[in-house]
Amino acid sequence: MQMQKIFTFLTLLLSGFILLAQQPQKPNAVEIYHQLEKLNFLGSVLYVAAHPDDENTRLISYLSNEKNARTGYLSLTRGDGGQNLIGPELRELLGVIRTQELIEARKIDGGEQFFSRANDFGYSKTPDETLEIWNKEQVLSDVIWTIRNFKPDVIINRFDHRSPGTTHGHHTSSAMLGLEAFDKSNDATVFSNQLQYATTWQPKRIFFNTSWWFYGSKEKFEKADKSNLSKLQIGVFYEQFGKSNQEIAALSRSRHQSQGFGSTGTRGEEDEYLEFLKGEPLQDKTNIFEGIDTTWNRVKNGKEIGEILANVQKNFDFKNPSASVSELVKAYRLIENLDDKHWKTIKLEEIKKIISACTGLYLEAIADTQEITPNSDLKIKIEVINRSSVPMKLTGIGAVPVYVAKNEKNIDLKNNITFTENNTLQLPKDLEYTNAYWLKQKGSVGMYNVENQLNIGKPDVLRQAMVGFWIEINGVEISFERNIVYKYNDDVKGEVYQPLDIVPVATSSIQEKVYIFPNNKEKSISIKIKAGKDNVSGKIKLEVPENWKVTPTSIPFLITKKGEEQLAVFSVLPSKEASEIVLKSILEVDGELFDKEKIDINYSHIFKQMVLKPTEAKAIKLNIKTKNEKIAYIMGAGDEVPKSLMQMGYEVEIVKPEEISAEKLQTFDVVMTGIRAYNVVTTLGFKQNILFDFVKNGKTMIVQYNTLDDLVTKEIAPFSIKISRDRVTEENAEVRFLAPNHSLLTYPNKITTEDFNGWKQEQGLYYPNEWDSNFTPIISSNDKNEKPKDGAILVANYGKGHYIYTGISFFRELPEGVPGAFRLLANMISIGN
Repeated sequence: MQMQKIFTFLTLLLSGFILLAQQPQKPNAVEIYHQLEKLNFLGSVLYVAAHPDDENTRLISYLSNEKNARTGYLSLTRGDGGQNLIGPELRELLGVIRTQELIEARKIDGGEQFFSRANDFGYSKTPDETLEIWNKEQVLSDVIWTIRNFKPDVIINRFDHRSPGTTHGHHTSSAMLGLEAFDKSNDATVFSNQLQYATTWQPKRIFFNTSWWFYGSKEKFEKADKSNLSKLQIGVFYEQFGKSNQEIAALSRSRHQSQGFGSTGTRGEEDEYLEFLKGEPLQDKTNIFEGIDTTWNRVKNGKEIGEILANVQKNFDFKNPSASVSELVKAYRLIENLDDKHWKTIKLEEIKKIISACTGLYLEAIADTQEITPNSDLKIKIEVINRSSVPMKLTGIGAVPVYVAKNEKNIDLKNNITFTENNTLQLPKDLEYTNAYWLKQKGSVGMYNVENQLNIGKPDVLRQAMVGFWIEINGVEISFERNIVYKYNDDVKGEVYQPLDIVPVATSSIQEKVYIFPNNKEKSISIKIKAGKDNVSGKIKLEVPENWKVTPTSIPFLITKKGEEQLAVFSVLPSKEASEIVLKSILEVDGELFDKEKIDINYSHIFKQMVLKPTEAKAIKLNIKTKNEKIAYIMGAGDEVPKSLMQMGYEVEIVKPEEISAEKLQTFDVVMTGIRAYNVVTTLGFKQNILFDFVKNGKTMIVQYNTLDDLVTKEIAPFSIKISRDRVTEENAEVRFLAPNHSLLTYPNKITTEDFNGWKQEQGLYYPNEWDSNFTPIISSNDKNEKPKDGAILVANYGKGHYIYTGISFFRELPEGVPGAFRLLANMISIGN
């Protein structure tokens, strides 16, 4: 019986499987043996910190690969509030990138990844502020939920809970919550609603992963009392992998490309220190699992399983892994009958992977398209092959058990003979679109909104399309699951796998995210419509409030080919008075409304991601005056400031660093460098004389923030300037004018303190704290209980022109449509006129 449209519910896999569109794993004998080692270890560690890249990959790799422990990393946030060194994505889109970077890191160091619902709202200086903006009870609930599900024997905090104010408030908060969760996770009265899905759990002990850094210097750490510290020698060389533990850790850490954390591996002896905090103290301080049975004797009726698997490991034939399959299948049957649901679930998945790897069993379900809409027919190609002499039968293909009965088969899988089958699957009309699950509901500044308790903590997009395969091996039927993916051949990269995305029939995208209306003239608003399938027709509307006008009221569209785009252009007339509004694009197709924008995120170091957001843009009727300056913009790490400048009416040209010359710049009035330009654009170090001469000859140069590390030149300004870590993270902090009569505050716009209302996430970062007397500081502000920070905007006359250094977060404020940021920047640009 062929599988023609038999899977009307194929995609109903809402049990929470985390799917990745990755190339299928094909482990070699050494990797299989390592999986056996981990199969025979029943112990777990949970590492807790605040952000992607906070984790100690050396320790995670050591625990996972040397101790063979199940090792998890709980990052309370997805890193949404950081900067982005590889592209323009910020906030939730950056969080999607950093989520994938963590997932890739764990594939390398052997750990598992978890998150809470906390939103990285930006730098915070105290845990009090952090826990006020986060919902402390919800985040604590998520930490306890992770503990009750992961059931760690040991918890390790990355940060010290006793040092508020000395580091990022998120860091200290993660440690405080980790310690509180250790005390409460075994209390059935705490978050009792979780107990319909999980059981209470008490970890054996909790540590703080300390180091010399927390003591201020290596010298101080050498002299410190270490009687409460455990020392782990993590400088292991893994002969079977040909790498040191530190080399594996560096490869893992180097996945954090958006943060510029590429790392070089080291070799040789190295120690990690753990400070005991609570629980059962250690006698042997080199064994954090002391007093914990990490053998199969830990579970009832596990002794026989342990004996079988010990013999499999002892007699493993690296030239013929399939020789172990008979005993592995025996162990599989025994694991199936265990009463301990926790270890049963974990070890069944582990042993299935080992059995599959030992036999070279290859299972694949490939779609003929990367994107498809609900209520469509999906064509897939099934491939099954047994590459061993172990007797096997394909007994069924279908959706995962419980949801749909399998399609019975009776096909002998002979050694190295491929079975293929082409099928058409009917997708349900109510199939959910692919999206990051934590972005589906509107959240708050500090929290994402995830309503389904079972989804909380899961790292990745919850994809629904999966095929189940039932294989009889040595007379025992074992089920395997594979996600449906899309595969194609690239002439350069070769075989490329991508996830199967479920998309709306039509999506739209407003071309700019912020529109500035400096007067009462109308503007054209362009909206791009994209079809999710063939032959999509309907109409599009642009919604505005009553005091704004849009024409026409709607525009019809017809797109014949899937993936093609069509442009619709509306004219918008602003209100007479100053105002801020949200433009909303609505598509109507066959009586159904579609209001989403589809954003594709595609970088080579992570898997392709798709995010659906409401199709919106901000429109601002703004009291702003600008001149006709021509701006040369030199990109740095990546930002969207040039788009905002063009919205303000400026003529902007992106100038490549190698193009910088006196002749090239002579037609420009202003040169502006993007964020971190002097950290990432090496060529700038050789172009400073040209840029300084540009200023000396009567022009303006505006340099946006750089970090103090790894500057490409010490001469970033014509006069001495020292960048620091000073920042103002309270976006509503009082702003004081140090030079109230300076033209930067008076021309062409009169800047007042009201221009600093409504800022987002922060005011600025990496302010200079020392500068030459030729510089004039313009404004001052500070976070609560801190000294004034005067380095936000520094202006110097140089020759006939002006040099401005600013740590103001224009890269955040302009895309968010903050009116005062536009007015302030307009004054900077016009300072020489």
